[in-house]
Amino acid sequence: MDNSTLLNTGPASWVLLALLLALAATVWRAALERRASEVIIAGLRALVQLAVVALLISRLAGHPGLALAFVALMFAVSVWTSGHRVAPTGRWWLAGIPIAAGVLPTAALMFVSSVLPWNALAVIAVLGQQIGGAMASTTLAGRRVEAELITRRGEVEAGVALGFLWSEARSMVAKPVAGEAVLPSIDQTRTSGLVTLPGAFVGLILGGASPLDAGLIQLLVLISLLLVNTSAAWVTMLLSNHGAWRHAAAGR
Repeated sequence: MDNSTLLNTGPASWVLLALLLALAATVWRAALERRASEVIIAGLRALVQLAVVALLISRLAGHPGLALAFVALMFAVSVWTSGHRVAPTGRWWLAGIPIAAGVLPTAALMFVSSVLPWNALAVIAVLGQQIGGAMASTTLAGRRVEAELITRRGEVEAGVALGFLWSEARSMVAKPVAGEAVLPSIDQTRTSGLVTLPGAFVGLILGGASPLDAGLIQLLVLISLLLVNTSAAWVTMLLSNHGAWRHAAAGR
């Protein structure tokens, strides 16, 4: 195997990709009773998008300004994706608030401390991961909290009857479940090196970095994602507490 890559990338890899995608779509349809096209389209989109992104990134190496424009595109796509998961018929664009609340302060700290250099590839790699993490946390927290508020609406109304504000009554229901969106990130961090070897760590080692430097960089990525994801989940919960996702918050 070529030691410049972790896996073999010969013709067999393309056959395996098609097989894995077909099996995933089959399980999604047969066992979970969802549309197989959702999985197939997701896989094909990933193929096209990664090909285009690989070409773009190779051209952006010396242009940090263009890299920021690409990051802005990442942000816009994440808002669209997460927002339509949380509020497909409501104020989906509000997903930009928790995603920005997670990414902007964290990225600012990394820039100000000079840990994140003004380098196009570094900016895209780090901010891309942070935007992806914030998007996932916003989606998970938003969907979980909104579903819980609908299921336990009686408890919310009972809280209001006892004198609580609507936002306070919703918070009592939302707060215990909003944090579940961050659990995958916490588990990934606490088991890093034991259950999984994160991609950045492996890539740096294969690229010739010292194990200490590779470990420190990966640790910075993981810990920064904890701040990004917790912040995104928190702000998502606040939006739900105030009924902001819906066009009409039941008059409250």
